[in-house]
Amino acid sequence: MSHKRIPKRKAAMAVGGVVALGAAAILLPNANASQDGAPDDAAAAPRTLKAGDASDLATRLAGMLGDAYAGAYYDGDSKRLVVNVVRGQGDMALRAQSAGAAVREVDNSMAELESGARTLKSQATIPGTSWAVDPRTNKILVTADSTVTGNKWDQLESTVESLGSGMATIKKSAGTFRTFASGGDAIFAGGARCSLGFNVTAADGTPAFLTAGHCVAAGDEWSDQQGGQPIATVDQALFPGAGDFALVTYNDPATEAPSEVNVGGQIVPVVQAAEAAVGQQVFRMGSTTGLADGQVLGLNATVNYPEGTVTGLIQTDVCAEPGDSGGSMFTQDGLAIGLTSGGSGDCTSGGETFFQPVTTALEAVGATLGAEGDAGAGAQAGGQDAGAGQDAGAGDPAGSEQDADAGAGEDAGAGQDAGDGQADEGADHDRGSGRHGHGSGPTSTH
Repeated sequence: MSHKRIPKRKAAMAVGGVVALGAAAILLPNANASQDGAPDDAAAAPRTLKAGDASDLATRLAGMLGDAYAGAYYDGDSKRLVVNVVRGQGDMALRAQSAGAAVREVDNSMAELESGARTLKSQATIPGTSWAVDPRTNKILVTADSTVTGNKWDQLESTVESLGSGMATIKKSAGTFRTFASGGDAIFAGGARCSLGFNVTAADGTPAFLTAGHCVAAGDEWSDQQGGQPIATVDQALFPGAGDFALVTYNDPATEAPSEVNVGGQIVPVVQAAEAAVGQQVFRMGSTTGLADGQVLGLNATVNYPEGTVTGLIQTDVCAEPGDSGGSMFTQDGLAIGLTSGGSGDCTSGGETFFQPVTTALEAVGATLGAEGDAGAGAQAGGQDAGAGQDAGAGDPAGSEQDADAGAGEDAGAGQDAGDGQADEGADHDRGSGRHGHGSGPTSTH
């Protein structure tokens, strides 16, 4: 990775064309324009919306409907927002329809579901478990990884049963919940390396970036080359707890921080941060697995990692592997949604992946998207997704002895490098080295 400043006019350019996603999906920036121009006499009919607009409508309806509101999700096929209204609240259902949403009557109120989540927290905070409200089923989706067995499984199962019939379901995951901190071509500290997520402007106007909070256990000063001079310093970080994010400020205040994500030859301008919506299609960049896509499955998820409990995350079915931590999650029309935190599984068998909401991270650290002086600095962000994490030297194609593995067995919050690593994660680095999807960080030239 070489280091140079990028002229603002170059940073703002978007390269034409399309990028293949998986077997057939296509990334089309600025596609799927909202079709909100329904005539007044059709106000009761559900409107077709972009996912970002649907998320905004869901937020408004949550305040409008009060206790009758029981969650919402985005139907990607019909491009409509589906709102759950507690059964027997006909007037509120009509208000939701008038606002342009499709309405579904359900039995469980949001208050009941949130109460169930609190019960799980108090009685079943077991490493290897997670839970989030799934508005599509009107239940709490509880997930247990492969380490939850024996008495731990019995405890989890009995707690779910105590919530009552129809309140929660348990899903068993074949993998192990862990932070995806392992090899990737990105930023380095203390023998470990992590991804730059989105470029931002700190509260004092200096250029900075967001990444995963568990990454900063490796050190406070970060370089763009293994063993190189530091270019950025950790300012704030949180993990575990109420999030998994860090703000890292560039040492040179003249550093350019372009508002874009490079998805392997195509530059996607990132126009603003946005809330996720259940059912929304999202894309993730990471050096181990490149570009991947999937759907948002749940919001405000609680994940019990070995290092501790993290709350307020976004649950998805987007695949990820060691090396993808800290990477950008975004939409096809340039909305910054999340930062890769962790999960289970891989991009062969699938699994669950959790993301830190960008909006929450920005509010917590007092930053705004984009570099000061860029066009639309207050609403833009840049991303350099190079696969977060800490690499096992044995699996690194370059054979670096300084890289450290921080896979399933390492306490990412303890600041320790696990030199012996995990054999399966080491193998991922060789596979990932040939398909890095570099983001447009402030200093990258690829």
